[in-house]
Amino acid sequence: MRKVAVIARRELASYFNAPVAYIVIVTFLLVAGWMFFSSLFLMGRADLRPLFAPSPFSPSMLLVIIAPAVTMRLIAEERKSGTIELISTMPIRKWEIIAGKFTAAFALLAVSILSTLVYAISVSAIGDLDWGPVAAGYFGMLLFAGALTAIGLLCSTITQNQIVAFIAGFIVCAVLYFVYWLQFFVPPGLASFVEFISVSSHLESMARGVIDTRNIFYYLSLIGGALFVAMRVLSRQRS
Repeated sequence: MRKVAVIARRELASYFNAPVAYIVIVTFLLVAGWMFFSSLFLMGRADLRPLFAPSPFSPSMLLVIIAPAVTMRLIAEERKSGTIELISTMPIRKWEIIAGKFTAAFALLAVSILSTLVYAISVSAIGDLDWGPVAAGYFGMLLFAGALTAIGLLCSTITQNQIVAFIAGFIVCAVLYFVYWLQFFVPPGLASFVEFISVSSHLESMARGVIDTRNIFYYLSLIGGALFVAMRVLSRQRS
């Protein structure tokens, strides 16, 4: 795990030594705040559900764009610059490279998400906020971000072009996000399957304050599966 931590620190340093981290955090904080408070004033009650619930106009939709943007360079840049060959000569295992890079990207998104706690504190100051659903919502949002990060990292391993990696990651994340609403237009027998594969349906459940082990299992399986495939792709590239 020490090597994973070293790689993660290296990647985090590259984010914060450049404007990338600050742009991501500030942009997410401001745009998510605008989206959230627009819905909050319409509802007229102290509730953070609009901050977590998926919709085409919600902070979770921002992550569909931000996650591929944050992860697009992680492996693609290493391949383009040739440093992936240098890394392959070091005593570092494939899973340590993938785990370290995933940890760094996820940490950046986690900081962005948790920075919105200032909105929860603001809402609690003006109304009676139930912190139980808030905690469940943040937990769900972090799992959701982890899944998108893993998908984005996987797409970064299949190409040395960062733009291609971003486009591929965005398309996959967007399909898994928007397929949720397709369930209302397909036969009932297919609707349950469409709902299950969507990252949005599991986030919607946790946004209501419901922590279901099926939702946790779904996200962890998606994260683990994407990272495993990324590791296998990286292994073939290095062999």
